[in-house]
Amino acid sequence: MNINVSIIDQRISGILQDHDDYLPVGNDVGRKKSAAFVLLSMATVLDITLEEAAELLTDGGQDAGVDGLHIAEVDDGEFTVTLFQGKYKVKDLSGEANFPENGVQKAIATVGTLFDPAKQVELNEKIAPRIEEIRSLVRDGYIPNVRVVLCNNGSKWTTQGQNWIDQSGFGIEQVEWLHWNHDLIVAVLQKKKTVDDTLRLSGKAVIEEFDFRRVLIGKISVAEIAGLFNRHNDLLLERNIRRYLGLHSNRVNSAIHATLSDSAKRGSFYFFNNGITMICRKFRHNALQGEDYQVRLESLQVINGGQTCKTIQETLNAQDVSSPYENVHVLVRIYELADDDREFVRDITYATNSQNPVDLRDLHSNDEIQRQLEIGMHDLGYTYKRQREEGVSGTSVVTSSAVAEAVLAVCRSRPQQAKFWRREHFGVLYDVTFKDLNAAQAILAVIILRFVENQRKRPDLDHVPDFLPYASHYIAMIVGFCVLGTTPWPDVTHRNFNELFTSFESAKTVHYMTAVILLSEAIKNLYGDRKVSLQQLSATFRRGDLLDFLPF
Repeated sequence: MNINVSIIDQRISGILQDHDDYLPVGNDVGRKKSAAFVLLSMATVLDITLEEAAELLTDGGQDAGVDGLHIAEVDDGEFTVTLFQGKYKVKDLSGEANFPENGVQKAIATVGTLFDPAKQVELNEKIAPRIEEIRSLVRDGYIPNVRVVLCNNGSKWTTQGQNWIDQSGFGIEQVEWLHWNHDLIVAVLQKKKTVDDTLRLSGKAVIEEFDFRRVLIGKISVAEIAGLFNRHNDLLLERNIRRYLGLHSNRVNSAIHATLSDSAKRGSFYFFNNGITMICRKFRHNALQGEDYQVRLESLQVINGGQTCKTIQETLNAQDVSSPYENVHVLVRIYELADDDREFVRDITYATNSQNPVDLRDLHSNDEIQRQLEIGMHDLGYTYKRQREEGVSGTSVVTSSAVAEAVLAVCRSRPQQAKFWRREHFGVLYDVTFKDLNAAQAILAVIILRFVENQRKRPDLDHVPDFLPYASHYIAMIVGFCVLGTTPWPDVTHRNFNELFTSFESAKTVHYMTAVILLSEAIKNLYGDRKVSLQQLSATFRRGDLLDFLPF
């Protein structure tokens, strides 16, 4: 028995015991374990909670061979779709079985079908709205970048499986094939291990001590960076605020790859790149040397330039040649910081991350408004999570991301931005969302959106309208107005919170039905009596076309 396979099998048993409601209905333990494995894979690949991953499960009849599906937001005319297909060996825990060739073939056929709006395919109710959302984006001119993650508790696919991929006709710049298994999941789960290593710098370096901290600025060969990441991989990115965005699905990473691959340009890589920022608990070097220091680092982490490091690693590993890169360098900054310097680390990360868009949620976590919300919610009996944490659950627990989404939809009447602009909730929409927001408004908005989302997952309607998978944020906005009546949102405070909450609880089903009827009428006023496809509905809710047809 493989020890990592055993660890994952134990964790899956725990998911079956603690989160059975996330898994397919029935008594088929094998099917439940397979779904739990896909759930765990999605959570670790996408860096999300199990609850969030459960929303992505699509396993069932007519699922086109897709067990899980994640659609990222549009960024610069492109969007990333991650498809998951899982193969879990319930009885074989050796960890040696290859991902099956027929599974690879099925995934290839899936990619060729799902991303072509002209092709018809019968799909179950879980996956159909999402596929039509993808096709709607494609029809609107947005370019999909596809990541196919094939997961198993064994080895990668065989050489023949790779031949099927190579002969599929899909360009590597648009479709990326990834293998994910027990070893990688355990590596992510163990990511809090410290990394100690030695780096060999090139040429002279500046080493200074000021403000009770030490700083080293120098240059390092890209071959040294590739070797560092080959030894430790993502353990170096524990305190980085985003996961690797991929070699071909990100413009900046593609440009880095192109420069390194061009023998005429790679020598100037140092001048083209913003460099790498590392932190450590302590670094040591031989101060008697004048240059080419070997620096010993304890508790090393990369907090900026993780995309550069991973792209260097993939590019050099793919070419399997190190000598042409010995004279290719990149700027490196190493900061020696104490363990209690966490806020300072966040400030550095915020200031230095500029090459790619970042998730700013953690970086805003210490803002005054966030601290005020934490205090206000505590006084109302709720726990506010300003930062991302594992194990966040419970009806009384409210996360900052949930607040941003709910407030934009319910309080600010921006339902389309609440759903489709999540990347900007803590960016350009931060002030719109949080300015003058109090705890009572935030909690009421979250409660309303939670109720509406539960209705979407388990509709309590005689006739479920086709638009329901896309409409939660619009429905929540309307329900919010129904709950408030003549009270404007700025007048919602801790003083009338209980009254409004009681009013919502007593009439939430009626308010929900009212919202569904109003949306149905708005769609009819927009399109007339003609049949509206799922692709059209997806685009309609994404663009906000219906806002002009609602009486609010």
